[in-house]
Amino acid sequence: MNIISKDVIAAENAKQAHALASDYAHLGEQLARRGIDIDAVKRRVANYAVAVPSWGVGTGGTRFARFPGEGEPRNIFDKLEDCAVIHELTRATPTVSLHIPWDKVSDLSALKEKGAALGLGFDAMNSNTFSDAPQQEHSYKYGSLSHANAATRRQAIEHNIECIEIGRKLGSKALTVWIGDGTNFPGQADFTRSFERYLEAMKAIYKHLPDDWRIFSEHKMYEPAFYSTVVQDWGTNYLIAKELGDKAYCLVDLGHHAPNVNIEMIVARLIQFGKLGGFHFNDSKYGDDDLDTGSIDPYRLFLVFNELVNAEERKAEGFAPAHMLDQSHNVTDPIESLMRSATEVCRAYAQGLLVDRAALAGYQEEHDALMASETLKTAFRTDVEPILAMARHEGGGAIDPVATYRAAGYRAKVAADRPAVAGGSGGIV
Repeated sequence: MNIISKDVIAAENAKQAHALASDYAHLGEQLARRGIDIDAVKRRVANYAVAVPSWGVGTGGTRFARFPGEGEPRNIFDKLEDCAVIHELTRATPTVSLHIPWDKVSDLSALKEKGAALGLGFDAMNSNTFSDAPQQEHSYKYGSLSHANAATRRQAIEHNIECIEIGRKLGSKALTVWIGDGTNFPGQADFTRSFERYLEAMKAIYKHLPDDWRIFSEHKMYEPAFYSTVVQDWGTNYLIAKELGDKAYCLVDLGHHAPNVNIEMIVARLIQFGKLGGFHFNDSKYGDDDLDTGSIDPYRLFLVFNELVNAEERKAEGFAPAHMLDQSHNVTDPIESLMRSATEVCRAYAQGLLVDRAALAGYQEEHDALMASETLKTAFRTDVEPILAMARHEGGGAIDPVATYRAAGYRAKVAADRPAVAGGSGGIV
């Protein structure tokens, strides 16, 4: 099942195919002078994949307001169709990450069949104990897995176990746990007891993991709690992963750190000690802004991928991170933003593959800071767009995903079928 007509893709590609071939050949000559085989890089880029979050195809918002967009998905089946469009055009997003209870359905077989028909698999499951669901017995206003009330903790544990069961039936292999637990005032909670309760609850969830599953704990320094959070940084996250066991790993969200934190070094540390589980890719200016990946600091994104490629090429033990986009699209078409972000992570990966690692190691040994930095900059400054476009083109995708998407008129078509949503509400999703 194709959502975007292959004829539309072919017609749009025909407009740019000649120029792409010329650009690709020219870049190939440049890279050959540096001892790099452009086709080898293209093959690795073509095999790279990043998951799309189901919630990402809806229009986001802020704590102040949300302004709905046209043709917003009404349910998870609509969301899957939007996600399929992204993969059809970029050829880089073959899996979707679900969020429960937002994406909960009574007929999981129908959901799995829909995904298969669209050529989509299911990535990590995401639980939600940071907001209250309808008819929920106990509120998470004052926490969930670390709540002082045992019944509330049990409810949160059972919800995560339910997410595992749903994911198991859909073919997922991982559970991501992010909690909003924390405090807004000094003295509001006991730091030690809160963390003890969290660990106890996570151990109860861990026991229900299938043998071939992983569990990712996600840290965040602030919000919704602004004085303290229970899982506030990568150090605490690492302690959690070590306490839980071999199937527990740390998930790094690029927006969940203080400004100017060296995220790429955190990534290196977690790789070194075998506890890097994966990423939620986005970008930020002030805090957890959930902006389009690479829209603010593409060099930082490249530096993260520099560490990932380094680990990949030296075959670091246990290195198999999960990659996912996690963004809130307030003023753009979510599909367009997600396509662009998928392209940006592919770009950073391709640039990481161009780093002359032998030269870099030599400059590091010689303490030549300038040339070490220049080695990275040489890879970063290389325009790898012809590689990305050729990988998409040869994979049946679009040379220019956004232009093709607009030519297909998909947004207008679904807007005619999906009722408009009233605006004015608050909340990020």
